[in-house]
Amino acid sequence: MAKDRLIMAFESSADETSVAIVRNGSEIVSLETATQIKSHQRFGGIVPEVASRHHIEQVTILAQAALEDAQVTYDDLDAVAVTQGPGLVGALLIGVTAAKTIAWAHNLPIVPVIHLAGHISAANFVEPIQYPALALMVSGGHTELVLMREEYDYLVIGDTRDDAAGEAYDKVGRTMGLKYPSGKIIDDMAHQGTDTYNLPRAMLNEDNFDFSFSGIKSAVINLMHNAEQRGETIDLDDLASSFQAAVVEILVGKAQRALEAYPVKSFIVAGGVAANRGLRDALASMMQRFPDTEYIPVPIALAGDNAAMIGAAGDIAYRHGARAGLDLNANPALEFDYLED
Repeated sequence: MAKDRLIMAFESSADETSVAIVRNGSEIVSLETATQIKSHQRFGGIVPEVASRHHIEQVTILAQAALEDAQVTYDDLDAVAVTQGPGLVGALLIGVTAAKTIAWAHNLPIVPVIHLAGHISAANFVEPIQYPALALMVSGGHTELVLMREEYDYLVIGDTRDDAAGEAYDKVGRTMGLKYPSGKIIDDMAHQGTDTYNLPRAMLNEDNFDFSFSGIKSAVINLMHNAEQRGETIDLDDLASSFQAAVVEILVGKAQRALEAYPVKSFIVAGGVAANRGLRDALASMMQRFPDTEYIPVPIALAGDNAAMIGAAGDIAYRHGARAGLDLNANPALEFDYLED
């Protein structure tokens, strides 16, 4: 019987400090996460310097708590995985430095992880991803369709031309006077309203897999400003419903087109916006057209940034020989490769 692999993973790319112990890439042994949402709410978004300071305060505390909760020691670990990028450079450096320090002190290999691979790999906590696979990656900073012809092979076939979907949610939420982060609030409001405002579905019918959400965001902002100037009242629940309907229609439409072009065994939806009920329901309905493809929505509890997903991706990278030295540096612009035409 093969020995279990235990990987300690660090995630600090934005406003969540998180440390996990993951067994064999598919079992969360422990997960400790400290959120910073309340610290950033007063600013309406993440302040990089504030985020970095919180990471410094929490990372060693969480590492010790993860070991204690898992009832293991550093001697039981096989490797240390860490988010190398993308993300806020100062925030990333805290996790990278912590991982390198522990790896050096306990003679453990360092496994660098692309943050987006972590989001996708969280599907393995539900069931093993079967390849070839396709992932719809939807978060505050990224909206991509990623083709995986085999394990540890990530190729972008569609990307956003401007705002990511989650970014559009936050900007629209700010215009509507909602608290940051506003994605879940808009999702809840959307279920109370109806799609009454005619908002654009940018690039929906173009012959590609790319996205654009800047136009929808601008349309909402202009609608509200024009109503304010005219003294008219906007029904915010209806506006939320109209905005979400437009975003979901674009995401689902592009995903369906990609699934038709690239038959796969698994289809994954991942990233913070993957927690959106409207999107999850619409994708589940669309997937009835593809009975030979397993639909794997990442669990809502793991849709946001967390170290367990980095452990899952780190296990894959570890098995494929990915290693870094003590000269590992944060890479805030780290991305997947694009599929060549």
